[in-house]
Amino acid sequence: MTVTAGKGGKGKGAKRWWLWGVAGIVVVALIVLAMMPAPVEVDLATVDRGPMQVTLDEEGETRVRNRYMVSAPVSGRVLRIELEPGDTVVADRTVLVTLQPAPLDARTRAEARARVDGAKADLGLAHAELSRAQAEYRFAQSEFDRVQRLAEEKIASEEMLDTAQLKVDTGREGESAAKFAVRTAEHNLAQARATLVGEVGSGATPKPITILSPIEGVVLRRLRESSAVVAAGEPLIEVADPSRLEIVSDFLSEDAVRIPAGAPVLIERWGGDRSLHGIVRRVEPFGFTKISALGVEEQRVNVVIDFEDAREAWNALGDGYRVEVRVITWESEDVLRVPTSSLFRAGAGWAAFRESGGDAQLTELEIGERNGLTAEVVSGLDAGDRVVLYPSDAVGDGVSIKER
Repeated sequence: MTVTAGKGGKGKGAKRWWLWGVAGIVVVALIVLAMMPAPVEVDLATVDRGPMQVTLDEEGETRVRNRYMVSAPVSGRVLRIELEPGDTVVADRTVLVTLQPAPLDARTRAEARARVDGAKADLGLAHAELSRAQAEYRFAQSEFDRVQRLAEEKIASEEMLDTAQLKVDTGREGESAAKFAVRTAEHNLAQARATLVGEVGSGATPKPITILSPIEGVVLRRLRESSAVVAAGEPLIEVADPSRLEIVSDFLSEDAVRIPAGAPVLIERWGGDRSLHGIVRRVEPFGFTKISALGVEEQRVNVVIDFEDAREAWNALGDGYRVEVRVITWESEDVLRVPTSSLFRAGAGWAAFRESGGDAQLTELEIGERNGLTAEVVSGLDAGDRVVLYPSDAVGDGVSIKER
């Protein structure tokens, strides 16, 4: 009986030690698991292929291309101007202003004759500019025809054809502007001659002067409404052709040098339900200083943009309306794209964390074009790879990660 009891106690003791050993192993395993770092939660994005644009974005303002400020040709009393902003005017028919000139003395009469001579000279200069513009337009048209024939024979490139077309469009606009300048000079000469109408001698009462509209368009502004005595040269009313509308936007000078004439433009936030299309007509050759909202001096350059859409698409726009323009400086229909929020500097180049088997893998990249949202991947990633967005300091090479 005694020997049997001793053997049973020894078996129970071994069993207890075995249980304690298993429990110890479990505790150690739990401690190890507790001390192991948890995977870092991150946001992931997929590298893909698709279209991409690089744009320069800025606010712009519409303006009529040719406006006419009608002023008093002589001193006198202007009668009440009944026309209101938005009223339609017809060239050489609509009376804009009626003015009763003051009687002229000998000195004023001499000055009036001198203004007539000056207006004649301006008219001659305007005719000369018109001839030059017409010659440039004819040359541009012939150059376009020549390049078009070469393009049909696969000798000239599409870029050469587009450049020739742009010169034709610019020449056409130059000729149109020169014609407007001739009409303005003729109008100014008529105003200058009107000063002497009815003058028969010193102290004579001149006949009233009626100033007709030089163009077909609308009244933009009425600077003088009620009847009053005005001095010669005082602005009275402004008219313009609203169909000849353009956009002017001032860009930083370092951005303006990247904008070529003929660059496509997207016109947004103008009040319509879709974007409009435009084209850069001219980057002005001089800059000016502008104080930013933060009080910083900036060197700015005006970029002039024409509408490409039919007038019906932007008919609601008028002079001085605010828009936002996006000048496209580069675009491609098929590039390998990665979100810019996943990129960070690694030495002199760029890098990103690529997800590989649940770990973050530091990957050096070669980046091409970039915009505010995406960047072109030249090498380092493939379509379908997943990268970490906005990587924090907790993310490093080889760190375990999981998608948030």
